[in-house]
Amino acid sequence: MQFSRNQETEANAISACAAGLVRLRHREFTHSLIVTRTTVLDAWRPGPVDQLTIDDFKELLELAPEILLLGTGSSQHMPRPELYAAFAAHGIGLEVMDNRAACRTYNLLLSEFREVAVALLL
Repeated sequence: MQFSRNQETEANAISACAAGLVRLRHREFTHSLIVTRTTVLDAWRPGPVDQLTIDDFKELLELAPEILLLGTGSSQHMPRPELYAAFAAHGIGLEVMDNRAACRTYNLLLSEFREVAVALLL
């Protein structure tokens, strides 16, 4: 017998991602946010991707995910190399992609019971 997990019942699974919009089960967001299995940091107000520093992720660091998926909008934009090094120093992997790819990857890793976070620049 095969079991599969219904993402619609996952606490913070992402059910929709479009330009300028992210929807969790019963909540919609039109501004940048960070999401984990148990936490939504919706007061996150980062600057442009090329100016991000580890200080922009203070609240996330307290949650200690294994990996952070950074969604940089409708297309992929790379942060400065220092941001990768700072996350590595905290034992957190950083992957950068566009928002739609970040949302899909987040849901996949969430379904595999990974400690994942997604930060979306909207």
